[in-house]
Amino acid sequence: MASLLAAAGVTALAGTAEAAGTLGAAAAEKGRYFGAAVAANHLGEAPYASTLNTEFNSVTPENEMKWDAVEGTRNSFTYGAADQIVSHAQSRGMKVRGHTLVWHSQLPGWVGGLAAADLRTAMNNHITQVMQHYKGKIHSWDVVNEAFQDGSSGARRSSPFQDKLGNGFIEEAFRTARAADPAAKLCYNDYNTDGVNAKSNAVYNLVRDFKARGVPIDCVGFQSHFNSASPVPGDYRANLQRFADLGVDVQITELDIEGSGTAQASSYTNVVNACLGVSRCTGITVWGVTDKYSWRASGTPLLFDNNYNKKAAYNAVLTALGGTGSGGGGGGASCTVSYSRTDDWSDRYNGRVTVTAGGSAISTWTVAVTVTSPQKVSTTWNGTPSWDSSGNVMTMRPNGNGSVAAGASTSFGFTVMKNGNSSAPSVGSCSAS
Repeated sequence: MASLLAAAGVTALAGTAEAAGTLGAAAAEKGRYFGAAVAANHLGEAPYASTLNTEFNSVTPENEMKWDAVEGTRNSFTYGAADQIVSHAQSRGMKVRGHTLVWHSQLPGWVGGLAAADLRTAMNNHITQVMQHYKGKIHSWDVVNEAFQDGSSGARRSSPFQDKLGNGFIEEAFRTARAADPAAKLCYNDYNTDGVNAKSNAVYNLVRDFKARGVPIDCVGFQSHFNSASPVPGDYRANLQRFADLGVDVQITELDIEGSGTAQASSYTNVVNACLGVSRCTGITVWGVTDKYSWRASGTPLLFDNNYNKKAAYNAVLTALGGTGSGGGGGGASCTVSYSRTDDWSDRYNGRVTVTAGGSAISTWTVAVTVTSPQKVSTTWNGTPSWDSSGNVMTMRPNGNGSVAAGASTSFGFTVMKNGNSSAPSVGSCSAS
């Protein structure tokens, strides 16, 4: 985690040793990915990028690959923001989900104005151009998104594609997608399909028909937006399994759960356990990194709060993934950290991080410190630093001061060149063993 600290004063953060200390690492040990929806315009915020880079091993562009973002004008494609996300992910070894190619929403006005033949041409061209631009870089594409109505009818949703091209547009989109990038997994994605109901039955029948007739479909995405009025259904795992039994992977693609505390944590646990219980559930994506940027921000539905602190739901997810102290290094060893600015000049400042052992002695510790570009750390002492590719995230380990008695403290320091920015660093929690 990265918790933004005040420019002056001391803030303490606690952490406990874990077998696999991050969501992505713990999921990878289970043969799955754990991803987040990402907005390109937040990547320049140091705590956002640090949390993303540390915790997740897959990303989904939140809006940057939608039709209005990449082809707002016919046959004029703009990939800048989406490219930024893909490059960020690739440079850190993260997978990328493509979202989304054909959807009734966030659709430029010109698309809806086309006659049927022209619309078919435009749809196939859009799929082909976008998928070929990212060929080899996207592991799964949401080819068609939300094509079925809510409620008990199981009917198709009205859209320019449905209204003018008929039921066959979904099959055509998938066949076009397979030709554009044969290696990418092709998914159908929808919401309110998490349990067995009329809508999920309609999607199930579509997938079953596609598989029977050889229409290329590899995966089904379940958005899994939950709250107290629409909780995790009791048949969630069974529903995922029945889709998997058709011969497709299942992915939890847009998970968020409104709430707080133990109730929210319990719901997240249920979702993770359902995925782990279905061998073809290949991964989970939460729809955002931090509550403050969530599309449901008032419902605090994510794993990190507005200040990037790990919530109870985070700890529950990590535990469900097998990532906490059971089976791995630390036997309950823990430590806390506090930060203070010790000196301040016009062009630089010195910071000190104090590491304090918990109720038992520790033999080693790690702490991540993130500075905001264009700041740079110029000097360090009493620790051994390593750096991420941006040069902004420093992970500090002991330099002869790793063994700390129960309740005792050690510290390390660093000089930050301001380069016009005097803000405080973000200091992550302490991990110890």
